[in-house]
Amino acid sequence: MSDFASALDLAQAIARREVSAEAVVRRAVEAALNDPYAAFTRVFASQAIAAAQAVDRAEVAGPLAGVPFAVKDLFDVAGQVTTAGAKLRQSAAAAPQDAEVVRRLKNAGAVLIGTLNMDEFAYGFATVNAHFGTTKNPYDPARLAGGSSGGSAAAVAAGLVPLTLGSDTNGSVRVPASLCGVWGMRPADGTVPLDGVFPFVEMLDTVGPFARSSRDLRRLYEVISGTAPQGDGPPLRVAKLGGFFARDAALEAVNAVEVVMAHLKSDAVVPLPQAEGGRSAGFLITAALGGALHLDTLRERANDYDPAVRDRLIAGAMLPAGVLARALDYRERYRRIFAELFETYDVLVASATPCAAPRIDESTILIDGKPASARTNLGIYAQAISLTGAAVISAPLRTTGLPIGLQFITRPGHEGRLFDLMHRMEDAGVLGFTAPGGGA
Repeated sequence: MSDFASALDLAQAIARREVSAEAVVRRAVEAALNDPYAAFTRVFASQAIAAAQAVDRAEVAGPLAGVPFAVKDLFDVAGQVTTAGAKLRQSAAAAPQDAEVVRRLKNAGAVLIGTLNMDEFAYGFATVNAHFGTTKNPYDPARLAGGSSGGSAAAVAAGLVPLTLGSDTNGSVRVPASLCGVWGMRPADGTVPLDGVFPFVEMLDTVGPFARSSRDLRRLYEVISGTAPQGDGPPLRVAKLGGFFARDAALEAVNAVEVVMAHLKSDAVVPLPQAEGGRSAGFLITAALGGALHLDTLRERANDYDPAVRDRLIAGAMLPAGVLARALDYRERYRRIFAELFETYDVLVASATPCAAPRIDESTILIDGKPASARTNLGIYAQAISLTGAAVISAPLRTTGLPIGLQFITRPGHEGRLFDLMHRMEDAGVLGFTAPGGGA
C-alpha cells in the first residue's frame, strides 16, 4: 500500500480508475500470504479478489470502495469459524453472518482480506499466542507488537493492509497502536455495535479501528459507528494526567507527553489519585467476568487453553462475589469522578504505554521499580482509562526511534473536536506514523 499516502488517497485513486481495485487487493493478498510478522491467521484470497472485481464493475460503491482491510480473529465472518485466538474454538460452528462492523465496512466498499492474530480470548497485552505464534513488531521483529490486537496494529504498521479492526477492553487497541506506531481508537462506550464480536468482558468491550493517519482513522470510525462527529467550537482546554500516569513511565513515555504539551502550550496537570483504584477495579472486573464466561469450558477442556491464559481465567473465576461487587461499585464512583474533570478540561493526555516495545525474549517491564509481567502490565495506563467510558485516540508521536503513543481522552459526544485536534497536530508534524525503516 506504500504507493498511496493513505487509505483515503487509495479509495480516490480507485474511484478515478487510476488503479484497479483488483490490482490493489491482489497485492494485499500476496502481502498477507507472505506476512513475516505472524500478523495474519487466515487470508480469504478468492473471496477478496471477487469482491474487488465487483468494485471494478461498479457493482459496489462507497467511501472505501476497493480498500483492503482485515479484522482481529474475534469478529464473525460469514462462513468462517471465529477462533478468538483459541485452538479449542477451531472446531466451532462457522459464523452464519458477518459481525455488524464488518458488514458496515463491506457496505462502504472495503474488501476483507483476512483475520489477524491476537492473545487468546483477548487476555493479554502482548499477542503471544501459544497456537498461532507471537506477532512481531515491524519496527524490530525481535520486539513485541503489543496486544491483544497485535496482529491488527502490526498489519497496518507493516503496510500489509491500510485499515484494520481490533477490540479494546482494557487497552487492547491502544497498547499495540502505541508499540507499533500507528493510530488507534477506543470509542466511547456504546458508540460502535458489538454484534458478532466474541466477548471478553462485555461491559468493558469496545470495537476499535487502526490506521496510518488520523484522517483515515476518522473515516473508519465514521463507517463503523454510523456517525459523522462534528468539530469546531472554542479552543480546547488540554491537561496532562499526572501522578499514577507518570509513576512507572520510562523516559520515552515521559518525553512524548512533554513534547505534546509543549506544542499545545499547556502546563496544566490534573492529579487523579483514584487512577490506581480504577486500574485495580478494571483488573478485578476483567478477571471475575472473564473467568465466569469461560468456567464451563475450563471444566471440560482446560488443557486446550494457552496455559498463561487458562491460569488467569481460573484465578478470576475463583474470586469471591463480594470482590466483584466492590469493584463494580468503585467503577461507578470512578466514572463520576473522571467525568467531573471534563468540566474544567476538554482533552486529557497520558502515555498509552509505560515504555516502547520490549524485546520478545524479555518477558518483564519495570513496575514500581520491580520486574513485572509485560503481558499483564503493558496496559497499565490504558486500563486505568477503560472504566471511564470516554473516547480515546491513541496517537503516535512523530519520532525517529522506537514508536510510542499517547492517549488523548475526551468525553462522549466530543469526538469530532478531538479528531480536529489530531489532524492539526499531525499536519504540524508532532504526531504521525513513520514507516519502519524511516519511510513515509
